[in-house]
Amino acid sequence: MFHGSLTALITPMTADGAVDEKAFQNFVQWQIDEGTHGLVPVGTTGESPTLSHAEHERVIDLCLEVAKSKKRPVIAGAGSNSTAEAISLTQHAAKVGADAALVVTPYYNKPTQEGLYQHFKAVAQSADIPIFIYNIPGRSVIDMSVETMARLVRDFPNIVGVKDATADLSRPLETRVAIGDKFCQLSGEDATVAAFLAQGGHGCISVSSNVAPGLCAKLHNAWMEKDWATFEEVRDRLLPVHEAMFCESSPGPVKYAASLLGLCGPLGRLPVVEISEGSKATVKAALEKAGLLS
Repeated sequence: MFHGSLTALITPMTADGAVDEKAFQNFVQWQIDEGTHGLVPVGTTGESPTLSHAEHERVIDLCLEVAKSKKRPVIAGAGSNSTAEAISLTQHAAKVGADAALVVTPYYNKPTQEGLYQHFKAVAQSADIPIFIYNIPGRSVIDMSVETMARLVRDFPNIVGVKDATADLSRPLETRVAIGDKFCQLSGEDATVAAFLAQGGHGCISVSSNVAPGLCAKLHNAWMEKDWATFEEVRDRLLPVHEAMFCESSPGPVKYAASLLGLCGPLGRLPVVEISEGSKATVKAALEKAGLLS
């Protein structure tokens, strides 16, 4: 069920800072029409840290309304640095019919490996839903070890995969050897996805696919079909997009890119601000070079 290009969905905002529900559902429908394999609402790219719990749950509901009729899997963002909050969000994801929950390693608290184990144990036992560990040391400071991950998978069968944003290309192979190839490994970094797949990965939870969903899906389809010529062509074509999406802290660049394509406004919620003029030029040039903007 979980493979290929899964979009880490942006959350469109209105000029007064509210969630733009209509723009969001139109955006989800466009993603599906473009061939995206799966949808991930209210992750980091969806500005989950600054959404209220009610908004967080509403965005998941809105995504499911569109995705379920099109039979696209939804991995709902459900993480927090508070175990009790992560449990509540995970239980909501299970209740409304999400296909899985994405649970980030607790940020700011800096838990030990045992603390990580106990956090995910509590979440896994709280709801009957597949759970993806979201390991992103660059934002959460701590890094879940392969050993801790293997222990969790051994003890809790509903922990089914990982979003690996470590940028360590030895990690997916180490994880595959330690846990097995049925453990679903999704990259959290677009620019290294080709190598991630070659090292045992199954797909990518992508920022770039917000604005290049067709190309990102084509890349993964080519991989699965062993169409190496197409895979290499699309991989190279997407590189400037991947780089531009992180010319400033995400999701600033991808929201501006989406605005250039007429998908939503460029604004995030504070402390996310509109990107600088220089970064705007970088993003626009990248979209043009990839053939996404004429």
